[in-house]
Amino acid sequence: MISTLLVANRGEIACRIFRTCRALGIATVAVHSDADADALHVREADAAVRLPGAAPTDTYLRGDLVVRAALAAGADAVHPGYGFLSENAGFARAVQDAGLLWVGPPVKAIEMMASKTRAKELMAAADVPLLSPVDPAKATADDLPLLLKAAAGGGGRGMRVVRELGALPGEVAAATAEAANAFGDGEVFAEPYVEGGRHVEVQIMADEHGTVWALGTRDCSLQRRHQKVIEEAPAPGLDEALRTRLHDAATAAARAVGYRGAGTVEFLVTADGRPCFLEMNTRLQVEHPVTEAVFGLDLVALQLSVAEGEPLPSPTPPAPHGHAVEARLYAEDPAHDWQPRTGPLHTLDVPDEPGLRLDTGYTGGDTIGVHYDPMLAKVIAHAPTRTQAVRLLARALERTRIHGPVTNRDLLVRSLRHPDFTGARLDTGFYDRHLAALTATPDGATDRNLAALAATAADATRHRTPRPPAASTPATGSRFGAWRNVPSQPQTRRYRSEPDGTEHEVAYRTTRSGAIEAPGARILAVTPDHVTVETDDGVTHRFRHATHHDRVYVDGATRSYTFTALPRFTEPTDRTDPGSLLAPMPGTVVRLADGLVAGAAVEAGQPLIWLEAMKMEHRILAPASGTLTALHAAPGLQVEVGALLAVVQEEPTP
Repeated sequence: MISTLLVANRGEIACRIFRTCRALGIATVAVHSDADADALHVREADAAVRLPGAAPTDTYLRGDLVVRAALAAGADAVHPGYGFLSENAGFARAVQDAGLLWVGPPVKAIEMMASKTRAKELMAAADVPLLSPVDPAKATADDLPLLLKAAAGGGGRGMRVVRELGALPGEVAAATAEAANAFGDGEVFAEPYVEGGRHVEVQIMADEHGTVWALGTRDCSLQRRHQKVIEEAPAPGLDEALRTRLHDAATAAARAVGYRGAGTVEFLVTADGRPCFLEMNTRLQVEHPVTEAVFGLDLVALQLSVAEGEPLPSPTPPAPHGHAVEARLYAEDPAHDWQPRTGPLHTLDVPDEPGLRLDTGYTGGDTIGVHYDPMLAKVIAHAPTRTQAVRLLARALERTRIHGPVTNRDLLVRSLRHPDFTGARLDTGFYDRHLAALTATPDGATDRNLAALAATAADATRHRTPRPPAASTPATGSRFGAWRNVPSQPQTRRYRSEPDGTEHEVAYRTTRSGAIEAPGARILAVTPDHVTVETDDGVTHRFRHATHHDRVYVDGATRSYTFTALPRFTEPTDRTDPGSLLAPMPGTVVRLADGLVAGAAVEAGQPLIWLEAMKMEHRILAPASGTLTALHAAPGLQVEVGALLAVVQEEPTP
């Protein structure tokens, strides 16, 4: 029996595993980097062990340190979570060699599936359908488009779609470099890129007594940068024959490698309904909660039981019920190339309603750093039908209060309500087609103006001193009629709306009775965290508000707004030289273009610098053709947002 479990991971997956351990009476041990010293998973564990450093390569990817931590803390078992060392056969072997119980599949199974190229060969021998590989060196125009993939990769790292033959050598080099940097293995392979395909996967759970469960299907087609954003179970729109074929293929894959524990077999389903094996993830998936909701299971509890040698509860899995949808809430800006965002997370408040589940590694007051994945939380909705689950999740996200860095929350809400999603017309090109429309600034100028007026009223209450309230005045807030009489003068307040940068000017006046009025609306009441606004048509709007430094967060019934207070008069700002390339986010310079030195000639749009932050890679492009007059970036350099990386002097127009 497991008595003390160390989770070799961080964030929400560590917190999620600890939750099951508490229910089972198992003591828990966390490991943490210096950057995570006060992280939620550390606060929730019974004990914690420091891994000196901040970068993953120095901490969570150091298997020797993790094993040493488990022994030092008196753990008798290790759960790897997902990511980091979860599919590292050497780590699994080291855990077992240290006399600890490994909560994962057999080392041999991990080794057999570790390389996507070798895994495909194995699956072909097991008659699992798959795409035929293409040798990049022999590819022709007839093979296009191609998808380049890192053999040892995952999470979209090292993946490139190639549509022009001339671009293939450069993309192979870029994919190889990214794969080597991310996984320590630069092997890259190519296969046909399927336009309009769906990403469908099957959850596997197997014990050491020969029982293999195929726990339904999940659709994970909505992806950005080949990383999943919204997942659901069961995958909608599949006929029974296709479901059976997917279950059979996944079961065959598990049996082919003598699998044990939780795993996922991923497929690409073509537009004509043909399934093709992609890979087998020998670990728990991020999206496992949707399967848990539909089948009424705790997959982590089953992992622990199977690791202890227990059989699965029955020869066949329980019957599924209802539909579940999961949305990944990221600290990122989808409208600006999905750039990750960092900084203080002042508030994270997700509604607690029947059918909703929150898995997170953050709470309000935490800080989002630059070293790790930008996912803040997963919000999961379960309901009797898909329509109900989607509606529940969209409304829950809409009502969520997030004060801090920019997130993808609005994108998630709009995605869930998009006709293609509600109609189950799903494929991996969803965001390629719809991202511009989904990230466009909405037309709701009236709502934004009311929210800005609410921000103004909230600010006014902080800077005015009301007369002492009468005995009958409610203590919960101020009604403007209770303020002292003052001469009224027209006033304005300026705000910048985040993240789109739109500026708003609120014109208002304070009446002799102390009330605030604006064209078409007036303030009814203000409390320390609420503002009530009434419009001329008699409709009352209630907003919640909070201020942190120069930012005001206003949450309405259907939308949330972030405003930065601007000075009444525009102040001069520091000028940036033309052609300056600034870091769009804090991160680490991972490489430079070949031969890039001061004085080099560059072409407009040419990638010059690769910056990595929070498991994402961003290319810094030349803004124009000309000469690189200054270069301040170098591989390994850590930079803050806005740091000057290089300067390009544009060629004069002839």
